[in-house]
Amino acid sequence: MNGGPTLGSARKIYQFLSFERIFFLILILAAVLRFAFLDLKLFHHDEAIHAWFSYQLLTEGTYLYDPSYHGPLLYYVTSGMFALFGDSDLVGRVIPALLGTLIVALVWPLHRLGYLDRRQTLVVAFFLAISPELVYFSRFLRNDIFILFLTFVLLLALLLYFEKGQLRWAALAGLATGLGLACKENMPIVLGIFGLYILYLLWTRKIVLPARWKRDLIVGILVLAGVIVLFYSSFGAHPERVLTWVPDAISHWWAMHEQQRIGGPFFFYIILFLLYELPIFALAVVGVGQFIHAGKAKEEGDRMYHLVRTSLQQAGLSVPKIRTFDKKEEFFRFCIVWMVLSLAAYAYIGEKVPWLIIHQLLPMVFVASYAMTKKKALIALASVLFLAPVLWHVAFVPADVNEPIVQVQNSEDMREVMTLIDNANATAIASDRYWPLPWYYRGDKADNLSYYSRKIDESTFRSGKFDVVITSDEDTYDSLPGFEKRPYNLNYWFSWYDNKDRIPAYYFKRDGKMGNMRLEVFVRNTSVI
Repeated sequence: MNGGPTLGSARKIYQFLSFERIFFLILILAAVLRFAFLDLKLFHHDEAIHAWFSYQLLTEGTYLYDPSYHGPLLYYVTSGMFALFGDSDLVGRVIPALLGTLIVALVWPLHRLGYLDRRQTLVVAFFLAISPELVYFSRFLRNDIFILFLTFVLLLALLLYFEKGQLRWAALAGLATGLGLACKENMPIVLGIFGLYILYLLWTRKIVLPARWKRDLIVGILVLAGVIVLFYSSFGAHPERVLTWVPDAISHWWAMHEQQRIGGPFFFYIILFLLYELPIFALAVVGVGQFIHAGKAKEEGDRMYHLVRTSLQQAGLSVPKIRTFDKKEEFFRFCIVWMVLSLAAYAYIGEKVPWLIIHQLLPMVFVASYAMTKKKALIALASVLFLAPVLWHVAFVPADVNEPIVQVQNSEDMREVMTLIDNANATAIASDRYWPLPWYYRGDKADNLSYYSRKIDESTFRSGKFDVVITSDEDTYDSLPGFEKRPYNLNYWFSWYDNKDRIPAYYFKRDGKMGNMRLEVFVRNTSVI
């Protein structure tokens, strides 16, 4: 009698929390984490540049591909969003947040195709929903979340094509490939890994091409080519760019690779995994071990079957050869190869930046879900105790945080600097360090700013025209008559040199000295003497 109501309530909760409803709740969680307080932090240096070029495309209709700033897709999409909803930080981040949410949603069709069981589906969706790095870069106006979404779409399109042999899936694969190539120059890494594995599957006859595969291939290539021509020609404004974008991209990014402008050790991304995705990384290592063990057990079983079959044949009995192909096991084999080759590729590339880690994270999440026993599922659920605090710190703390994931983030100090600019009649920027100001002072708001891009003669400020003068601390004035000097951080980053002797303390506290660029802002003294 005493336990009746409690047991009844528990039963109702259990019945309500069906597999489908739990997945939907995870999807809602993913959306909340990506869309909530989307403009909480100032634009990153790169975000401001991307938004600025998108604004220029909207207001002046000008765009020409420059490999330094990656492909055209982001600019056209963001420009379209500005046209529909206005130009702001929040609007600029809406599409990345949407794509980050859809990446979680795409786990569902992968389950429906039979590549993930229910437990694996929920764990993969959960990890993708709360991954600190994936959430952070889903709230970030860069190309990488576009590429990751298109990679997942391409994966599903290929799986559907090889299972169903329908033209529409070949066309979708061509569309995803074309959009990916129109987005960023690392899409060929994805295509290379996928292409190599498809060749392996064909060579080993694990898959067979549909009867009309040549027609489907041609259609896919035509769709791909159409997307490339449209975007890289700036929709016909610069047709010559269709022929030059490939050599220009290779030339620029090979130079960046050799220069190692933003360098790091080959294990750079492993450090980030240990900082932000430790449970996923650990379970992926376990998953690889489980897969290898399962493979050895299968080999032993196949060997015993072969011995028995041979013995029966020698006894004059006819025993048919059983061809077994487990598509789930093959999918996880592919994910392991995808993960390992991605880790190797980005370890080799000389440009080490935090957003590239999400291209390695996606296959790692799949590998982490291999052989998802109840014990592993409980560990995955408990990982929220690690992931949630890290996620909160990097994505939802409205302050300068000492995290490698932020790379060169504009400081929250810039809000005070912009308040000074807003209250001034005119502002002089006597330094080449001024981003993100062109984005935040665009259109009519730019009229009161004068960009000199260098230190100029002090006499310029005697006329009384400027109420605020912004300089870099590396090339500034000792003083300016009639002005008060105030220091501010322009941006900040995690400094290895200032924290290398306190790594255990840093790992748990995430504090310590940061690297930064500083501004010295001179504000006209309006006090009456």
